[in-house]
Amino acid sequence: MPLAYWCVLIAALLPYVLGKYAKLGVASDNRYPREDYDNLPPKNRRAYAAHQNALETFPFFAVAVVIALTMGAPLYTVNLLAVLYIVLRIAHALLYIFNQPTARSLVFAAAMAVGVAIFVLPAFK
Repeated sequence: MPLAYWCVLIAALLPYVLGKYAKLGVASDNRYPREDYDNLPPKNRRAYAAHQNALETFPFFAVAVVIALTMGAPLYTVNLLAVLYIVLRIAHALLYIFNQPTARSLVFAAAMAVGVAIFVLPAFK
């Protein structure tokens, strides 16, 4: 299985890791789990925002990888870009959690550009 597909799995799991991190050390009521987020400390709220952002960006990345590979884009290049995407998304989450908005926005834009590059790669084969 291509490395890029494993990156899709990592990107799919990343939001749940961030969501769990957001609730670390905070009392939680599993009957109303989404109501807990309003009462989180700032760092945990930022982790939850990173969780939401990871959920929002995942579909495009996953579709881009599948399209690129099914349309015959070079496997090595898709794999390389997919790994870069994961590194950028992890950096984005860390920058979000540690309140670095300018760097976070730049890394977000870079990750989106990588996703677009994966998507359009078959057009240049």
